[in-house]
Amino acid sequence: MTRTRWILLAIIGLALALGSLLFRGDLPAAEVDAKYSNGASRFLTMENGARVHYRDEGAADGAAVVLIHGAMASLHTWEPWVAILGQHYRVITLDLPGHGLTGQVPEDAYGADAFTETIDAVVNALGVERFVLGGNSMGGGATWRYALTYPQRVRAMILVDSVPPGDWRESTAAAAPADDAESERSAPIGFALLRQSWFRAIARYLDPAPLVEQGLLSAYNNSPVVNQALIDRYYELILREGTRAAILNRSSGYSRNGANTDVSALTQPTLVMWGAQDSLIPVRLADQFAQRLPNAQVVIYDDLGHIPMEEDPQRSAADALNFLDRLPAVNK
Repeated sequence: MTRTRWILLAIIGLALALGSLLFRGDLPAAEVDAKYSNGASRFLTMENGARVHYRDEGAADGAAVVLIHGAMASLHTWEPWVAILGQHYRVITLDLPGHGLTGQVPEDAYGADAFTETIDAVVNALGVERFVLGGNSMGGGATWRYALTYPQRVRAMILVDSVPPGDWRESTAAAAPADDAESERSAPIGFALLRQSWFRAIARYLDPAPLVEQGLLSAYNNSPVVNQALIDRYYELILREGTRAAILNRSSGYSRNGANTDVSALTQPTLVMWGAQDSLIPVRLADQFAQRLPNAQVVIYDDLGHIPMEEDPQRSAADALNFLDRLPAVNK
């Protein structure tokens, strides 16, 4: 055998060895569901065949608060708030399509309209007519979009480090360039990679462990709440059978949904909450929400990142309770 062939075989062997180390298959859905569901978990089958995981907890006779998670997350992100708010309010959480135990859905419907339809299906199934709607990050975007579609049903909004309409980021960046502290913060690498077609072509087969840990440390501002259990939760839910394919389908159709959207029509009382150390969505956007929403108040946490409700549940939930308790009474 010639030297060239030996070199070629060595390269192929090395590539196969590296591939086997980097490869990670899906986890059985039943196995993941058993680990991350609990006694409050319920599943709703929508008309399109999607099976939606949700929980209806807290004070059954309390006013309803519906909470929506962010990208790559799940309803578990709200568990600390459910324990606190649930002492006085009925708290409903759910996994959006492509996330958590809802996971992959028919027709790969993972856009803004699908999120609105999913939220609406859950509250309709539970017979909830009017409610407070809140969301973190992508879930914040789902919140104001739902309120624009069904304004009469949303009593108030809670926007936690929320995705803004798409044109805001460009206009605010031009008007106020990022300061040194903001530019030095390391954003999650995974989100940037998912926008690259070459990465999406191979991501279906790769072990996401390094990206998951880096992304969580960044999003949670290196908070001590990022322990092994939290890392495992994100990692295993991403690896749930069908979910990686859903993530890639959603990412390949990425767009600035909601560009040029006028949210000034949303007159509901709104609490805007933001971690000043957010590495994903700059804190300066909190001011944009305050300026464009007619009835908004803002709370900034100087020491927190993108996930205030998990990084400091007691402080953030206390602010949420103060806001909720001041709302006009509603028929329950």
